[in-house]
Amino acid sequence: MWQLDTLDVQFQGVPHAIASYILRHGDAIVMLETGPGSTVAGLTAGLAGLGLRPSDVTHVLVTHVHLDHAGAAGWMAQQGAPIYVHHVGAPHVVDPTRLWASASRIYGATMVPLWGQVWPTPAAQVHALDDGDVIDLGGLQIVALDTPGHAWHHMAYQVEDICFSGDVAAARLPGYRHVRLPTPPPEIDIPVWHQSVERLRRLAPRRLYLTHFGPVDDVQAHLAAVDANLDAAAAYVLARQQAGQARDAIVTDFSAWLTAQTAADDGAAANGDLYELVIPSFMSVDGLLRYARKINKELA
Repeated sequence: MWQLDTLDVQFQGVPHAIASYILRHGDAIVMLETGPGSTVAGLTAGLAGLGLRPSDVTHVLVTHVHLDHAGAAGWMAQQGAPIYVHHVGAPHVVDPTRLWASASRIYGATMVPLWGQVWPTPAAQVHALDDGDVIDLGGLQIVALDTPGHAWHHMAYQVEDICFSGDVAAARLPGYRHVRLPTPPPEIDIPVWHQSVERLRRLAPRRLYLTHFGPVDDVQAHLAAVDANLDAAAAYVLARQQAGQARDAIVTDFSAWLTAQTAADDGAAANGDLYELVIPSFMSVDGLLRYARKINKELA
């Protein structure tokens, strides 16, 4: 038998924003997602609540190298854990310099308050994964599933009839029906994202575990909402880009549109601010605008 626990790393002191998962089987203690460097204290406290220390973790798996998912991977490596990551993302775990510089261009002065710091990981501790690779825990297997669209370096992880979906299955906060798509620059690819969602649909897991945030049991309905909301968000932003609307005006309108979508799904009292913390509107707009420029260039 294996045991699974959810750790809330308390991103920016707020619950239900970023999850890390602890899977225990025999002598193996597996961490799926580390959260950012700014939440190391919350991660450590969550482990302590399970009677564990960071040095007890035997495997760390990250779905992709974005800072909200893997920012503390290097810190966990310092505690002794090997890091398992998509082969495209592996070099950025070894040397996060370019990753940090890219994120800094997006977040500017808020970079350190939001994300803390990142730590390099010795190459010997990094295990680069390909699609279908299996991490064998001695009677329990974790299967890596290449699931691009949100990022080219994205893995989901299947454990028996459940799936840890990272960002490919979007975000949905506890108690909400609303499904919101994180579409940051630079690697959004909408048709490829739909293909990854279809892969999860065919896999038909009993439950998804979202990094933002927690378990989802109505899997097929949730994945249908991922597809629909991805197309709707893209259509909203691209129509305004084609009409010549300025980027900042698009961000303002898009934020209001998302608030209305959340209220339509969950009522006027829905907490859109938490979704905004997890998936800032400006970042999603920038990713979709970059995608639009790529498509327009290919069509030219």
